[in-house]
Amino acid sequence: MEKSLPSSNKQLQQTRRVQLSYRTALSKHRDQRGIARVSWVTWLVTALTVAIWLFTAYQVALLEGQHSLAGIWHTFLNNDENVDVLVRYGAKDNDLLRSGQYWRLLTPIFLHANLLHVALNMFNFVFLGFFLERLLGHLRFLYLYLLTGIISIIASTYFMPNEVSVGASGAIFGLVGVYCVFVVSHRRAFLYNGVPTLLWLVIIIGINLSIGLFIPNVDNYAHIAGFCSGCLLGWWFSPSYRPPDRGLADPESSLSDAHSLARRWPIALLAIIGTFVLAVIVIHLIGG
Repeated sequence: MEKSLPSSNKQLQQTRRVQLSYRTALSKHRDQRGIARVSWVTWLVTALTVAIWLFTAYQVALLEGQHSLAGIWHTFLNNDENVDVLVRYGAKDNDLLRSGQYWRLLTPIFLHANLLHVALNMFNFVFLGFFLERLLGHLRFLYLYLLTGIISIIASTYFMPNEVSVGASGAIFGLVGVYCVFVVSHRRAFLYNGVPTLLWLVIIIGINLSIGLFIPNVDNYAHIAGFCSGCLLGWWFSPSYRPPDRGLADPESSLSDAHSLARRWPIALLAIIGTFVLAVIVIHLIGG
């Protein structure tokens, strides 16, 4: 009995530390002032993505000979993807990637094929981003969104070499992966150790992946790569607030994020370099 007490006390301390980290991560944005308190990256990315879709849809309308306002509006509501327009403005195209246009690993994240495509992706992005940006902070949120998105395009480049790909869904899956890691690492702060939350996320992921089995041209390779890269990066960058001095009487007042970009910038830089190296290798393989 005496030997079990230290273990029990240790578990209680670990549980309290996790709960403090969880509460701090959820409430940290309240200490911000002005625009810093707003999820402005989410709104900026959404506005930019929608604006790009409107521009490409307008280009499709022009190609179809629509010049009146009514004709252009009809194209906006009914147009499907025009491969030539998408490729012109940055879609993933393996032939052009092999020619050295590496920027096409980034630009597809902001391009979409039609109104339904952009509407569904931006709805999911805003719903998730509004919460996650406050949890992660603006720069870390943007970093993880772009990096997981690029990795998803790299996967599409290798596994779907003959397809022209666009869309933000791989990056959105990446954010889901980051949140999954946050839940797992803070499971003691969730009801029933986070099992209901994780089951809900698994169901959402399963539904989205199953859509690709019934709808043609849905790139599940990009989705899976985005999610897996989000999980991996989440272990390094999802918030983890810890007291710098365990001897402090009130550790809650001095919690700091051990996984912030400021603390883990070498890992962040290595992840960018590693992603670039991976891209070069994949493009070389598909060229061979």
